[in-house]
Amino acid sequence: MKIQGKMFIWLSVFVLAMTIVYGVWAKEPAGTAALFMTFGLCIMVGYYLSFTARRVDKLAQDDKEGEVADEAGEQGFFAPHSWAPLFLATGGALAFAGIAIGWWLLYFSAPVILLGIFSWVFEFYRGENQNQ
Repeated sequence: MKIQGKMFIWLSVFVLAMTIVYGVWAKEPAGTAALFMTFGLCIMVGYYLSFTARRVDKLAQDDKEGEVADEAGEQGFFAPHSWAPLFLATGGALAFAGIAIGWWLLYFSAPVILLGIFSWVFEFYRGENQNQ
C-alpha cells in the first residue's frame, strides 16, 4: 500500500501546483476553490494510505519481485448482500425530490431513510448473518 499513498501524495502536490497556476491565470474563484478542495481530498487519501501501510504487513504489490499469486487467499471480511443500501438510496432520492417538488415529501422519505440506517447498523445482529 505504500505505492498508493505515495501516488496520492504526489498527485496532491501536482493538483496544488495546478490550483496556484489556475488561480493566478484565470482569476476565477469557484474553479480555484474546487481545485483546492481536490487537493485536500488527495492529501487526505494519501495520508490515510501511507498511515495504514505502516501498520500492515508488506504486501506483494510493495515487492518489486512480487507476483499476483502472492496475494492469493482471504482478503478480508465483506458483508453479504443487504437490502439497506436500497432503502437508503430510495429514501435519499425521495428527500432530494422533496427539495425540488415540495418539502412535504420529506415526511415520507424520513422513515425510509431511518429504516435503511437501522437495518444497515443491525444487519449482523439478527437473521442468517447473526454473530458474524
